[in-house]
Amino acid sequence: MARVKPLAIDPIAEARRQWLAHGWTDSAAGMTAVTSIMRAHQLMLARVEATLRPFGLTFARYELLTLLSFTRGGRMPMASASARLQVHPTSVTNTVDRLEASGLVRRVPHPEDGRATLIMLEESGRELSARATHALNTEVFATPGISADDTDELVAIIARLRRDAGDFADPRPVPDPL
Repeated sequence: MARVKPLAIDPIAEARRQWLAHGWTDSAAGMTAVTSIMRAHQLMLARVEATLRPFGLTFARYELLTLLSFTRGGRMPMASASARLQVHPTSVTNTVDRLEASGLVRRVPHPEDGRATLIMLEESGRELSARATHALNTEVFATPGISADDTDELVAIIARLRRDAGDFADPRPVPDPL
């Protein structure tokens, strides 16, 4: 999604100028923040998708394969995957359908809960996840487009936004050892 020629102006800065000119001063900073984050998301997602395309993966499929590769047994209940990935169960079902059709995962009955289904990572899925992770680490994650200090600051700011929105709770304090 690389632009051949950069725009002559920053459209988000122009939108902020328009917000201020229309008297929406109380909303201008928030509009600028939201729009900036959404544009940054588009830019980052384009890099991730371009990197995953040769592997035949979308980011959703990659995330599920990698989540499964982090588990001890390479399997997890579908409901747990939905919670961990913070997506609707229908999204996990659709992702599993596609991964299963590609032979990368399979559904198996839960050994203790007859109502639940486990997603089991196949060896081909583990190998694909490892190769895709190497590519993402090399082509995207090692050089996200901002400095290491800015990356740390950005992650901290967004973590506060996510926490305050109810995305997660701060961990309980751990007592000092005696």
